[in-house]
Amino acid sequence: MRYYSLNRQSETVDFRTATIAGQAPDGGLYFPETIPQFPAGFVEQLPHLEPAEVAYTVLAPYVGEAIPEAELRCICAETVNFPFPLVPVANGISALELFHGPTLAFKDVGARFMSRCLGYFSRSETRPVTVLVATSGDTGGAVASGFLGVPGVEVVILYPSGRVSPVQEQQLTALGQNVTALEIRGNFDDCQRLVKQAFRDQELMQQRRFTSANSINVARWLPQQVYYCYGVAQALAQTGKPPVVAVPSGNFGNLCAGLLAHVSGLPVARFVAACNANAVVPAYLTSGRYAAQPAVATLSNAMDVGDPSNFGRILELFGNEYPSIREKLSGYSVSDNETAATIRRVHQQTGYVLDPHGAVAYFALEHYLARNPEAAGVFLETAHPVKFPDVVEAATGREVAVPAELQTLMQQPKRSVVLAPAYEELREYLTGQLQESSVTA
Repeated sequence: MRYYSLNRQSETVDFRTATIAGQAPDGGLYFPETIPQFPAGFVEQLPHLEPAEVAYTVLAPYVGEAIPEAELRCICAETVNFPFPLVPVANGISALELFHGPTLAFKDVGARFMSRCLGYFSRSETRPVTVLVATSGDTGGAVASGFLGVPGVEVVILYPSGRVSPVQEQQLTALGQNVTALEIRGNFDDCQRLVKQAFRDQELMQQRRFTSANSINVARWLPQQVYYCYGVAQALAQTGKPPVVAVPSGNFGNLCAGLLAHVSGLPVARFVAACNANAVVPAYLTSGRYAAQPAVATLSNAMDVGDPSNFGRILELFGNEYPSIREKLSGYSVSDNETAATIRRVHQQTGYVLDPHGAVAYFALEHYLARNPEAAGVFLETAHPVKFPDVVEAATGREVAVPAELQTLMQQPKRSVVLAPAYEELREYLTGQLQESSVTA
């Protein structure tokens, strides 16, 4: 498999190069030259296949010869070694729970796959690799956990000060070892902008190998397809028909992965892009015009993105044809009041506890199903409610119990470096870190 830049000003590369580089030299996102089709009978066999076998079947065509089969099978097995249950919530609506991994968020899948791929690639590298990543909440924790202690890899995470939950911040700042957290006095778009500027800084790039672990990286983005396969297999077993899938959407890597799996052959009736007040894509789906906006802070903070990077991949997947995108994708914008009210109502009516992101998806799915009552709906519950205790407890009137695996982490001291949202400060910090590690070495 070869990958080309969406800016089309760089040479095509293999999976290894795309993973290590993160972003193409021309600043574009990498995209596969061809979209593999699932093998004949794969969808029918899904309910009977082991999760690791599903992951290998989906991802092997994208990896190509970059990783030997035995190594890749091991990576896939370690990536998906936790459950992905489809839980009925209300009549015609089920939650695909993606928070049963080590950091209680869906991003564990992509982070675990990428960390293991990069760990394999780093065995043959003479220079260390620095993972530079921006997070609006859960990406950073998943990346920190996935890369913790990986030889030859250092991790630098940028997150917006005061705009992540206490659990999320602790997962970013309390691990230490090869993980450093940079607390940026701004919003997620500022963090993402700084990371993109760093990758365009050729002088900095020559000093050390940098890569990104955001969903702009193919090794983070592509493995998210596998849990759509698990969810659809369970939905087909329950209802006998392809589901409508509602996806909490911020930077749009998650939804793009689901669409990619669909184009490869996964039966999904329709996708719903569930957004908060940052409604750039729902506005596009209404008007056909894309206009980035400054990010707005909301209760569903991981979706506070005003210029989603991965929407360019969705456009590419559908040949930039607006009618083709509208045929498969609906979009809704959900307010904070509607989010909180949904958490409260669903808990009162069903006993199920939504996190704010799942609540946005639930609300959007309800509205779609109201107009399409014959459809069966699945929404992605992307994070454990404990990550958003203030919002969830205010809505439900009940305290969210901290899982045992988080209790020790929550007692660890916070370690972060506070920076202004200015590239000069980030560059000075990164350059100083490079010089320090060079002296240490």
